[in-house]
Amino acid sequence: MWTEPLYGADEMRRAEAGQDVSELMRRAGAGVAAEALRRFPEARSFVAVCGGGANGGDGRIAVDRLRAEGRDAQAVDVAAGTLPPADVLVDALFGTGFSGGPRREAKRAIDAINASGAPVVAVDLPSGVDASTGEVAGVAVEADVTVTFHGWKVGLAVAPGRHHAGEVVVADIGLAPAETEHRLVTPRVLSLVPRRRASDNKYSAGSVLVVGGAPGLTGAVCLAAEAAFRADAGYVAVAVPAPSLPVVEARLLEAVKGDIVDVFDLVERASALALGPGLGRTPERRELVRRLLAATGLPAVVDADGLDGLEPVERDAPTVLTPHAGELGRLLDEGSDWVSAHRLAAARRCARMFDAVCVLKGADTIVAGPDGRVLVCAHGPPGLATAGTGDVLTGVTAAFLAKGMPALEAAAAAATACGVAASLAPQQAGLVASDVISLLPRALA
Repeated sequence: MWTEPLYGADEMRRAEAGQDVSELMRRAGAGVAAEALRRFPEARSFVAVCGGGANGGDGRIAVDRLRAEGRDAQAVDVAAGTLPPADVLVDALFGTGFSGGPRREAKRAIDAINASGAPVVAVDLPSGVDASTGEVAGVAVEADVTVTFHGWKVGLAVAPGRHHAGEVVVADIGLAPAETEHRLVTPRVLSLVPRRRASDNKYSAGSVLVVGGAPGLTGAVCLAAEAAFRADAGYVAVAVPAPSLPVVEARLLEAVKGDIVDVFDLVERASALALGPGLGRTPERRELVRRLLAATGLPAVVDADGLDGLEPVERDAPTVLTPHAGELGRLLDEGSDWVSAHRLAAARRCARMFDAVCVLKGADTIVAGPDGRVLVCAHGPPGLATAGTGDVLTGVTAAFLAKGMPALEAAAAAATACGVAASLAPQQAGLVASDVISLLPRALA
């Protein structure tokens, strides 16, 4: 299986139904204590800040286990005005049932945890993070490590909650695996990418047409085309405005180059379209994207300038949109801050509105299908956040669509391939988009 469960609050409640709660808490508390000792073996003093629910009970059991191991450990109530000094703090305020913003007393405790300067172990998830969405309505604990129970929670994989979790460690508390609405993509998704057969020719291996490259913006179309080749497309053509042709001719040796006015002739050899890299934002370009989507039955990925002013187009072919937060905000008539705070909701809304797969880019790339399926790809290192990597993702997605992959799987595999390729770079500082392209064959291997 190439995905793993991502649990929301309701799914965890169903998984725990009928179980011995005291036994689950015993296992959970033991798991927290064991990870705290493994992670901080030199620590002598631990303070667990505990709420009144099951999460607080897990924290108190962890304290008992730490004491049994000879550590100075104590539990303090959420109402404690100040925190005693400790080598390590354990955040046991809220668990998966929390939503909304913390009230004044809890907010004060979270602020104290964050201001302490001590490393923090969060119990199940950082307090203040919504387990089902990753949203943070007020303040949230900044954890160094989160010991979560049974499996990853949505809020640990999706930003902004993801950025509060630190390292995530899953503790087994004896529950059976379950199907979940959201799934975490693993690198095994790359096994879905069709490999070339002995009988393939350059067209049957995947033929991509990249449309973009306005004057001054040719780098984007070149990156997308190069990425499509490195993602094992057999044939790549680019359609750019005539003034851009000399620049593209000089950089792209393998790709077929053509004037954008002849784009419908170039479409005849394509099995997938990549629309938008460096296309430019003019009414004429917006109309061209609309016409290409409406008049062709080819799978298409739309990115960057191709998303400018995009409106829903009725089509039967697979369609993938790859916005960042700002672009998605414009599509939804929302601010980018709203998208960043509600990433799951924004991606789902986009997928429904355009009847397309929406790929909301980020460290927690969200792949939302119009049928309600949601995948989270969390393999990209921080170095992947650099200019041009979105164009690389466009080219790789187009190559996978050209090979006949369904849109959701193609998008998830493309995001994962880019993340794995970036992680293979010998150094992350100074990573550029062309580094990712050069490492794509290794990632796919």
